[in-house]
Amino acid sequence: MSKFEKKFGKYAIKNISLTLIMCYALGYAIELIAPNMFFYLTLNPYAIVHGQIWRLVTWIFIPPESSNLFFTLLMLYFYYSLGTTLERTWGTYRYNLYLFSGMFFTIVGSFLLMGYCYLFQAGAMAPYGNAYTFFTMTSLYFSTFYVNMSIFLAFAATFPEEPVYLMFIIQVKVKVLGIIYGILLLASFIQGNVYSRFAMAASLLNFAVFWLSSRNHIHMSPKQVKRQHEFKRDVRRNTGGTKHKCAICGRTEADDPDMEFRYCSKCQGNYEYCKEHLFTHQHVKY
Repeated sequence: MSKFEKKFGKYAIKNISLTLIMCYALGYAIELIAPNMFFYLTLNPYAIVHGQIWRLVTWIFIPPESSNLFFTLLMLYFYYSLGTTLERTWGTYRYNLYLFSGMFFTIVGSFLLMGYCYLFQAGAMAPYGNAYTFFTMTSLYFSTFYVNMSIFLAFAATFPEEPVYLMFIIQVKVKVLGIIYGILLLASFIQGNVYSRFAMAASLLNFAVFWLSSRNHIHMSPKQVKRQHEFKRDVRRNTGGTKHKCAICGRTEADDPDMEFRYCSKCQGNYEYCKEHLFTHQHVKY
């Protein structure tokens, strides 16, 4: 557990995937009841700097576009199940951090695009008559679509061997779908315009940071997750309430509150190590 998690973990939103879906439900209601109000929710950086600061939050209410209600509900349930699994695996704080960093990078990307347009796209802005109308158009590129995509990519990176069923029939490992999605995203980035490229790069930056910082020890299976929970329960029972214990030296967070502990995905069984022994121990094989 990091110092930031110890300090801010209590503020993490539990079951944040459900909260996000509730935001989408409100967005759908607004779209049906007052469609003209929809453009006052988008992530328009020009409007934000001119006082409409609520847009920093309300763009999250804009739901994924789909004309098929059944498909929309199915996709929302799919992302909800992926999100809750990641939250149980990573912990509420880290999953919150992952989602909010994606949203933060998206906001930053919209402002960077505005700066880019003023510097290099002045001619493209002229036909729209004014900057507000132009950035209302570009704001439509910034939504939670790619943030949701980052949830799937994170799931594929964490559980690469987990099977999913296409059309409820064809079994495919999630890492295969992750690779396919990655190729499609790359093709979309190459073929897209500058506005979509800014939106895509900014919204998926959280996954890039996640992958680069943890690519050597993120692969897990559901059985490993179950063993982790069982191990934590046993450690708390046997160590007087402590949550972590190094399998090599036996130290717990009671010995050093700043000590970090991690599970080894290459060991077979419930083995947790302090940071000094995480990369130096011999892997346990049965």
